Amino acid sequence: MLTLENMHVDLGGFTLDATLSVEPGRKVAILGPSGAGKSTLLAAIGGYQPASGRVLWSGADLSGKSPAQRPITTIFQDNNLFPHLTAAQNVGLGVRPDLRLSKGDAARVDEALNRVGLAGLGPRKPAALSGGQIARVALARALLRDKPIMLLDEPFGALGPALRDEMLGLVAALADETGATLLMVSHEPGDARRIADDVILVADGVAHAPVPTAEIFAHPPEALRDYLGH
Repeated sequence: MLTLENMHVDLGGFTLDATLSVEPGRKVAILGPSGAGKSTLLAAIGGYQPASGRVLWSGADLSGKSPAQRPITTIFQDNNLFPHLTAAQNVGLGVRPDLRLSKGDAARVDEALNRVGLAGLGPRKPAALSGGQIARVALARALLRDKPIMLLDEPFGALGPALRDEMLGLVAALADETGATLLMVSHEPGDARRIADDVILVADGVAHAPVPTAEIFAHPPEALRDYLGH
């Protein structure tokens, strides 16, 4: 279980508080108005944003640990690919940061690329890939990191509706296959309806406890109604 105990982020003119738990293996969408702190919440969980309080996974306190020391992989909005490396090398970073891959490691990279629909594209550099293919490379790298928590910060925001829907389906399938706990920031309520078991609403400086997706859309709180334009 992922637990946030009295988490508090202070960015000067903005604060965010969270006390909540997410059951293992759940797919959770993080929704809320622009500027509410959705990405800040993910950054604090991942260790990229200093915060007081505690972040726990299966009872182990992750507070004070660096992002690399946490059982978490994060896919950011820009997908964070290195332009001078090939797709296969970018994925290989998920196995060994020094890219000294064994034959077995290289086979795992090829398998991950195949799983996300990029068979044969390993030698290409990011400049020769489409936006959807770049997102798939980032997803393959996250898959190889094999961490129990996956954080997605609007990684498909630049994609068209059809490709975005396809990528969401792939993310959901990979989360189901690996058993990973998924937290995904999105500005599209439809993304939550598409793949999320639960929704965390971030509004007015608070990240609220997860609510089942069907329930929160059937009976949206005021902050969500405003966000949805109801």
